[in-house]
Amino acid sequence: MIVSPAFANKRYAVLGLARSGLATVEALLASGAHVTAWDAREEPRHSLEGRVELADLLTIDLAGFDGVVVSPGVPINRHPIAEAAAAVGVPLIGDIELFALARESLPAHRVVGITGTNGKSTTTALVHHLLQSAALPTRMGGNIGLPIMGQKPLPAGGVYVLELSSYQIDLTFSLACDVAALLNITPDHLDRYDGFEAYAAAKGRLFAMQRDDQHAVFGMGDAETDAIARAETARHSAGFVHRVDGHELVTMQPDWPSLQGPHNLQNAAVAVAIVEALGLTAAQWRAAMPTFRGLPHRMERVGEWNGVLFINDSKATNPASAAPALAAFPPRPDKRVHWILGGLPKGDDLDECAPFFGNVAAAYIIGDAGPRFAELLAPHMPVNRSEMLCEAIREAIEAAHPGDIVMLSPACASFDQFRDYEARGDTFRQIVEALSEPGEDEG
Repeated sequence: MIVSPAFANKRYAVLGLARSGLATVEALLASGAHVTAWDAREEPRHSLEGRVELADLLTIDLAGFDGVVVSPGVPINRHPIAEAAAAVGVPLIGDIELFALARESLPAHRVVGITGTNGKSTTTALVHHLLQSAALPTRMGGNIGLPIMGQKPLPAGGVYVLELSSYQIDLTFSLACDVAALLNITPDHLDRYDGFEAYAAAKGRLFAMQRDDQHAVFGMGDAETDAIARAETARHSAGFVHRVDGHELVTMQPDWPSLQGPHNLQNAAVAVAIVEALGLTAAQWRAAMPTFRGLPHRMERVGEWNGVLFINDSKATNPASAAPALAAFPPRPDKRVHWILGGLPKGDDLDECAPFFGNVAAAYIIGDAGPRFAELLAPHMPVNRSEMLCEAIREAIEAAHPGDIVMLSPACASFDQFRDYEARGDTFRQIVEALSEPGEDEG
């Protein structure tokens, strides 16, 4: 784990004891801090009995604490902990801020921070892969993988690659990334912000923490990202802002099986700009791109049976992230994509997906979105009101021909039928494998 004298003899309160919260507590204790912790669940509290003070943070006096460390899942725009901490002048922070405060005592290193509404996990994993392939010591954390405070510190010369959600950036104030990247900004998580403009501003704070001689990388395609890029171009030193769209990589993309589609072209372009800013050569990253395996639930190739390719894109929880998946398979006369979508909708339209309706052979709709999505899609394609994921997969398998794609790219949250998008994607994989296996009587 990461320990630092910066926390010795200081007092921290920790709210939320899931993976990152528990890792934070352990790191603070090992650093000599005094910790008060709380979680609504009994089990994680019991695991810390006798080692920390256990108390509901809303019932104690927070004055004198050096920080209240909250999980990114805590909605600080409406949770009373925000007001309680502010009333006594105690900062509300996250584990990424603790990492930033610990950096001075770590071996010499660099930090990459990657944010954006869509694509940040794939881009983070790709950067990590490219650095590993070039034999650079690297750790991946933040909103992906293991909590950063629970990981072993890198030796000198290492690179920490952090995926950062807007929630994490909201709780971070000292992280000056050697390379910061913003892929895109589309409407999402608006229940946590006072409108789309405030959400975009949260993303932009990642760059406000940088020095003017640190690299900033931006994708191209939306007005909000472009506005932040223009502002940073004016603030940064010449040559330290990079705006990429991926056009120079088009001819190479067919050789990267896990990076298909226009969205992954931009993800790859941002990753390349990041690693080049860190000193990798074109020869180094070109050699490593074809071996990138991608991430589960993000255009994941589950398998191919009877000539039909099955793709799990369960992470596409809004129309903006489902649209590039549809675009990854250009239309042909007999169509190609059997599109499974639906769940708990985040909006009332599929406008971002509309330009690619012509790529779809048929739609199979599940979950709460069923009636509205059927209404939207019926003028453009055959629609099956499948309701349940198992039924949608069965219907798609029956309809698909060799060369077709059956793709789960829901454009919705999962919470009407599943715990999270990962559970939805795992279920898709399991059902596909079960339905695609030949029966015993088929020899």
